[in-house]
Amino acid sequence: MAGVLETVNQRTQLVGKNRLELLLFRLGTKQTFGINVFKVKEVLQCPALTQLPKSDPVVSGVANIRGQTISIVDLAFAVGSAAIPEEERRDCFVIITEYNRLTQGFLVRSVERIVNMNWESIHPPPRGVGDENYLTAVTEIEGRLVEIIDVEKVLSEVVDLDCEVSEEFVPEAPPEGEEPEKGRRVIIADDSLVARKQLIRCLETIGLEVVSFNDGRQTWDFLLEQVEAGIHLNDEYLMLISDIEMPEMDGYTLTSNIRGHSELSDMHVVLHTSLSGVFNQSMVEKVGANNFIAKFQPDELAKTVFNQIEVVEGIQGGEG
Repeated sequence: MAGVLETVNQRTQLVGKNRLELLLFRLGTKQTFGINVFKVKEVLQCPALTQLPKSDPVVSGVANIRGQTISIVDLAFAVGSAAIPEEERRDCFVIITEYNRLTQGFLVRSVERIVNMNWESIHPPPRGVGDENYLTAVTEIEGRLVEIIDVEKVLSEVVDLDCEVSEEFVPEAPPEGEEPEKGRRVIIADDSLVARKQLIRCLETIGLEVVSFNDGRQTWDFLLEQVEAGIHLNDEYLMLISDIEMPEMDGYTLTSNIRGHSELSDMHVVLHTSLSGVFNQSMVEKVGANNFIAKFQPDELAKTVFNQIEVVEGIQGGEG
């Protein structure tokens, strides 16, 4: 498996083609799960783990891997299934990933193989599963249901991330008796409920109105509807902030579609992703996004928004 993953860095040819590669694994004996290969740094047999006092119950321990101390999360236990007994871990695997600039290990029962897929074959979770589930998407491979876990939700319950914007970015309240200035509107697209809530809270805190969507396909359909209604997007919306990994249509393809549409091509697009920065600079350039921000850095996000506001106000001032 490690030999297969050595070629991950060369897989940027998938960018803009609405394709991804999934690493398939199991947490128990039956259900198959998947994770985007771009998130995976390494797969290895479970090493010896050292338990830390007062750590989160889902953390099986820490391991020293290539000179770095990495916490190992029992992924089955984290999503509500039975934990893997300590005596069985030697027969299990650890998937080393990078999310939100953090290296994290996930303990799984077994690792199968890598499959190349189209994002159109990846679908949102069925309606009715509720907000408490840990699924971000589902697909079918060779007649088997494959579940894609919302790892950002798992990590938000384990890692204490600071999601608040610094006070310097929060607008002052208007004088008493005055109406607050109408907020600029921003479109966001993210399939993770946790990530959407983080984005909405951050953007509303700095005075913006938010229109949100669960995936790239919904967002693209909305943009086309706006164009058909005669709305010039740059007059109504400051920017689009899009995740990259999304069911139906990924953020790269969404950006490519926008750049290829005569009425949308000048829209300001920011890709907001937990994918490693190792890949993203070349990818951003390839699809034509204006910027890339790693999740979740609220102050960096706020700076990006205010920089674009200054650009827009400068253009508007010049026109006046």
